Amino acid sequence: MDHSELLDFLLTRVELFAGFPRDKLQLMVDGSRVRTFEPNEAIIEFGEENRFLFVLIDGEAEVAVTDDRGDKRRLALLQRGDFFGEISLMTGDRTIADVIGVTRCTALCVPDHLFVSIVTAHTPALRFLGRSITARSISYTDNSPLKELAASAERRSTDPYGFRLHTEKPLKILVVNCGSSSLKYSLFDTADDTVAVTGIIENIGLPEGKHQFTVHKVKNVRPSPAKDFTEAIADMIALLTAGDNRCIHAPEEINCVGHRVVHGGDRFTDSVVITDAVIDGIEAAAHLAPLHNQVNLQGIRAAQKAFPAAHHVAVFDTAFHHTLPPYAFLYGLPYELYEKNHIRRYGFHGTSHSYVALRAAQLLKHPFNSLEIISCHLGNGASMCAIDHGRSVDTTMGLTPTAGLIMGTRCGDIDPGIITHLQKAEGYSAADCERLINRESGLLGLSGISSDMRAIEAAAEAGDHRALLAVKCFGYQVRKTIGAYVAAMQGLDAVIFTGGIGQGSASVRNYCCQGLECMGIRIDEAKNRAVDLSNGPCDISVDDTPIRILVIATNEERMIARETLRALRKEQITKVFTAGTKEPIPIEVSAHHVHLSAEHVEALFGKGHTLTPQSDLSQPGQFACKEQLTLVGPKGSVERVRVLGPARKETQIEISMTEQFKLGIHPPIRQSGDLKDTPGVTLQGAAGEIAIDHGVICAMRHIHMSPLDALNYGVRDKYVVRVRVEGDRELVFGDVLVRVNPTYKLAMHIDTDEANAAHIAAGATGVIEEIQERG
Repeated sequence: MDHSELLDFLLTRVELFAGFPRDKLQLMVDGSRVRTFEPNEAIIEFGEENRFLFVLIDGEAEVAVTDDRGDKRRLALLQRGDFFGEISLMTGDRTIADVIGVTRCTALCVPDHLFVSIVTAHTPALRFLGRSITARSISYTDNSPLKELAASAERRSTDPYGFRLHTEKPLKILVVNCGSSSLKYSLFDTADDTVAVTGIIENIGLPEGKHQFTVHKVKNVRPSPAKDFTEAIADMIALLTAGDNRCIHAPEEINCVGHRVVHGGDRFTDSVVITDAVIDGIEAAAHLAPLHNQVNLQGIRAAQKAFPAAHHVAVFDTAFHHTLPPYAFLYGLPYELYEKNHIRRYGFHGTSHSYVALRAAQLLKHPFNSLEIISCHLGNGASMCAIDHGRSVDTTMGLTPTAGLIMGTRCGDIDPGIITHLQKAEGYSAADCERLINRESGLLGLSGISSDMRAIEAAAEAGDHRALLAVKCFGYQVRKTIGAYVAAMQGLDAVIFTGGIGQGSASVRNYCCQGLECMGIRIDEAKNRAVDLSNGPCDISVDDTPIRILVIATNEERMIARETLRALRKEQITKVFTAGTKEPIPIEVSAHHVHLSAEHVEALFGKGHTLTPQSDLSQPGQFACKEQLTLVGPKGSVERVRVLGPARKETQIEISMTEQFKLGIHPPIRQSGDLKDTPGVTLQGAAGEIAIDHGVICAMRHIHMSPLDALNYGVRDKYVVRVRVEGDRELVFGDVLVRVNPTYKLAMHIDTDEANAAHIAAGATGVIEEIQERG
């Protein structure tokens, strides 16, 4: 079949392309490829991340699933003119079935970027896809085995979180991390997903400048004459392009550059493609990290000149912590200092905490957003992070990286009065104080020996009292923070040790966990002493404890490369979204309400009682009931709380933050149905009273969409977006979760507190302003 015949075939035999502009179809075909598959050859495999829309040009293929017992079941027979793969492209979910050639097959493979930019940009095709996906999604929703297979696809995937750097077209990704007098770099090639080169140029601008590098696992070092970042990058390029170390032939081969940026302030909550506006934003946040952001900017500008054709992406240390709630990030200072000067807790090491937490979820074979994790990044710089169901909810570092744990030369948390005391009593200047808390304190100041934990441990073993005290102080701070974070999250699944000390010191890990057996945190000493990370993460917990203690080597460079690819994909999707619909979304205010299990309906309203519908809700099949309850907490009660029907598998109570205070409980912000380690409350009904030990949440604001709505708005299930609400108090709501289901009707749900903040009235609407995160 020649080119013209293929276009005719698509226009006449494939319903999706009926009436499609021939010139657009030509562009799609030019960027796609035709592949042949033999009988019994897999076209799509179960559990993979699909990146193509397939159109069957010739032959037959079957869609089949194999359950956990090994039984195979055919779902559909595909024939000439059929297309497949569109659901996983639109939802981002793993494939839940195999597509296998029955006969010799020929298929047109349309890559995902052309599917998004050409196919979904054509309104009739978009509508047809919406109807097709809706029909198939309904069949999946009604099919319990298929729903379980969808979950199984995520569990069985060997790379559910995208650590393998894979792209349709091979890309070379350079990761750059600029310090005050150093430049660290790594080069990734998505063609084989191995790090070809890592290196660091140290003492930039000094006579003792040196360039250490590892090429193809061979380490080497040479002097570096670099006087600034421009010359350091030139030195790096000279290494990458010359002699036996050659990995590229010219700088033009670098497709994208990922830059570590320390402080993103309030503005940058995710990795972003660098533009002039982004550079201005990094500059604006520089006063929050004067020792870091200006250096990062120097590196960005030098790299932009050296690699002008590449895409440059900023990956922020602070971004992972943007989910901290106000009660965790505010200091006990006048509120005006937060409003005017942005003084608050920001947190750092976000790239490392995010990486090891995702690796832990992968190792434990549980979804990231179902776990409660404490991440301990212990090195010369040290911080901890409480990660509750995929969200950073607390962290030890603050406005600056000086706060929190004792570190190599930083003091960590101290009484602020010490600073004013030293200024008054000892005549310390601001510069003296800064030098004291950043360069002369921590392990170095306590031990009087070194900032290196290895040297301190050696001295402690030799009987040095101050060295032993420094180790104990360090371990005590980690131990008490673990206990605090268990309380903050109301539960725990895993503790992670990472960073130079966390990965390298068995005795420090032991100090950090001593006395935590009462919480279920129990180290296996033999496993702890035998840690070897050359083969991957190690589990050092005893076998019969539910809480796992993991040692995971951090890999911030790979994480920055991953985030660079995510930012580029997000930008591509955002362009399609921007060109798509801007139709407003109806906003509905959800007052406090209760979903009851059938068992609790009878316990509260009498044996044999069923819920009595009073009025239909906007979502099909859901209704407000005549039944009402009183909620009773440790502090007070909330009366006349409406029950919503129909009955659910498990009881769930949704309240606002104002009602949390009334009741005296502190529920987390969660998606509906995510009830693990949530507080309970007492429910009083017309015929009885029950006390539940969990089930109360503050619902995450969200938008209900059908698959067709999602296509129209250019989003997918589990995306997080920002929504602008106009009115006399215009407001932008961030962290709005998109939920896609064929039974949903378009509506955004917020609680009464949020509605009051924006003066939301009946009939209010909002507009999606930005895709914040891809789920």
